[in-house]
Amino acid sequence: GIQVSPELAIASSRGEHRFSNYVIVRIRTDEGQEGIGEANVTPRWSGEFQAGALAAIKDILAPVLLGQNPLHVSSLAARMDEELVGNPFAKASLEMALLDLAGKILNVPAYLLLGGPQRRLEIPLRFSIGAFPPAKVVQIAEKALALGLQAVKVKVGLEVSKDIERVGAVRQAVGNKFPVGVDANAGWSESEALAAIPHLERLEVNVIEEPLRRGDFRGSARLRQRTHIPIMLDESIFSAEDAQNAIRWDACDIVSIYPGKNSGIRRSFEIAQMAAAAGLECTIGSNLESEIASAAMLHLAVAIPNLSQRVCHDIIGPLYYTRHVGTGLKYENGCALVPEGAGLGIEIDRSLQPAGN
Repeated sequence: GIQVSPELAIASSRGEHRFSNYVIVRIRTDEGQEGIGEANVTPRWSGEFQAGALAAIKDILAPVLLGQNPLHVSSLAARMDEELVGNPFAKASLEMALLDLAGKILNVPAYLLLGGPQRRLEIPLRFSIGAFPPAKVVQIAEKALALGLQAVKVKVGLEVSKDIERVGAVRQAVGNKFPVGVDANAGWSESEALAAIPHLERLEVNVIEEPLRRGDFRGSARLRQRTHIPIMLDESIFSAEDAQNAIRWDACDIVSIYPGKNSGIRRSFEIAQMAAAAGLECTIGSNLESEIASAAMLHLAVAIPNLSQRVCHDIIGPLYYTRHVGTGLKYENGCALVPEGAGLGIEIDRSLQPAGN
């Protein structure tokens, strides 16, 4: 596990995120080539935990891959789904490693395996500010500005009056033109969200993320009719079936995707294409990944057709940590740069002694 920098630890309606537990996987071919992947497991968010993910990979998922052609990523992912329901982060770690390995075998960046880039190889980022008292959120907002990031989101979803006070403090700290969003992490009731909306509009918030309980597509659709602020769904959309329901109910303007939550880079790509067909944008969300999964998020971001330009992205995990899992990830001018080496373009820190095969 890796500790989040104490001054940046994130508090939300789901509790505090002060420490991240990872599972790092390596897949090797008979020829000696190796792909790497990562599962960032958070029980209270995804239901997965380190010992469970390790067991799922070792006992159920790895046997599906042994002896197979590593370039057959789609069929291998389908086989993993047949053997194990759920466990998206564990599955994503292996699919990530397969795409890393396939890119190395073919000597191309992973984004070329998704059809190539659809934009510049730099993704603008927003910083996440926890549900802390006003004085502390102002300090964190100033840190985001010092890092040169291009937007922030503020954790809400607790007591509405304190939520609004917190957002107001951030707005005052960053100025009127700087993009500020909010993320309730499924913490508000519909009446609380309706009470908050006029204040969020006054504060010129640019997005409301996951305002209601997970899967409340109808409630989210009702909220959309009551505000001009775009509604984003994150926790509600793990699978393509979830995305289909969100589209069916006109429940959101923006879909948050990322490989861990969606069972892999390709599944996130599939959801992005569904959203694009429905006229929706996508952002890249986060569970505070390390460099490996952050690279996977970048390859996804540059390849999807409908990456949001009005809301920045959450490929920020490595900025929060006191130590690092891999090398090769770069940040410049408030953006994360897509690694251009073969596969994911990340090298693992061998001193960490990663587990798995």
